[in-house]
Amino acid sequence: MQNALAIEIANAAARLVVEEGLEWGAAKRRAVKELGLPQRTPLPDNDLVEDAVREYIGLFCADTQPSELRALRELALVWMQRMQDFRPYLGGAVWHGTATRLSDIYLALFCDDPKSAEIALIDHHVNYEPRTVMGFRGEPVDALSLSSRSAALHEEIGVHLLIYDLDDLRGALRPDARGRAPRGDLQAVRRLLQEMPTPTQSS
Repeated sequence: MQNALAIEIANAAARLVVEEGLEWGAAKRRAVKELGLPQRTPLPDNDLVEDAVREYIGLFCADTQPSELRALRELALVWMQRMQDFRPYLGGAVWHGTATRLSDIYLALFCDDPKSAEIALIDHHVNYEPRTVMGFRGEPVDALSLSSRSAALHEEIGVHLLIYDLDDLRGALRPDARGRAPRGDLQAVRRLLQEMPTPTQSS
């Protein structure tokens, strides 16, 4: 019974992730509320939600999502090149392939000096907003959030630069529960783009 309930919550959360661009934690909590379940209902794990998101995309967004994902990865690559002095790694839905045009881009930066990335944005006259987000170990992490226009999508995309110490890099690359790399560097993102189908040109 619990497993069936977890799947139901994950499916409801997946719709909110894809259709409204919610982060997974927020989507799970709202799914519980929308399903009329008690507030303390156990939430499904992220692997279950990821499976549900992939299934939802396959059913309802198969014609649009691949090109949207490519556009987001291309924009991520632009920012990785701009911030390459800070050892950028792409994570989240854009890295794992479940992103749509409503998804934000999450880049982890590993800095000798935590203020150096912020100074670089100031030097390049980039408007940003300091935030605190949840890091890969579940701890609060400083982030620099900005908007960047995607020419392919014709809209502004949220880009979040998570600031880590250089010592955190090794832990950030440990395989996830499914044995996958949890994030990728510049070369890995370039490879992802090379492996993606080229968008078909309209006649």
